[in-house]
Amino acid sequence: MIKLIIRIVLCFLFLTGIANTSFGQFRARPIQRNEPFRPRPNAGRKIEMVKENYIGQRLNLTSDQAKAFWPLYHQYVQDLTAVRIAKRQNNSVNTPSDKEQVNKELEYDAQLVEIRKRYTDEFYKILPPEKVSELYKSEREFNDEVLRQLSERSVRAGN
Repeated sequence: MIKLIIRIVLCFLFLTGIANTSFGQFRARPIQRNEPFRPRPNAGRKIEMVKENYIGQRLNLTSDQAKAFWPLYHQYVQDLTAVRIAKRQNNSVNTPSDKEQVNKELEYDAQLVEIRKRYTDEFYKILPPEKVSELYKSEREFNDEVLRQLSERSVRAGN
């Protein structure tokens, strides 16, 4: 009888030991569908590098043209970006919607046009008109492709 009790206790301990290691509960992170979008660090810079490679291939610049073009192009992008940021801040939720906001919106649009005109003249000093036209087409095509891919990702994600 004692042997039977010892055997039952040992079997119980053995099964408890196996169950503890093999059926242990893992703490899974719950899926949160409404997490805010957090861009990866330097994601914007990576896109800019890909864009520059794309434009460089499309323009097929000589070494002299490239030396003069790329610093000017970087300044052009910086100027446009600064105005676009100011325009976004003007349209933020925290700013009151009134006549002044609308006037600022129009002013920012005029600044964007003025920057493009000014830099187009500068690009003409470096590149022939065909390449300047190709520059603007390449930028537009690249931006359209990025938006298309983002919308496809959004559709695949179910958003």
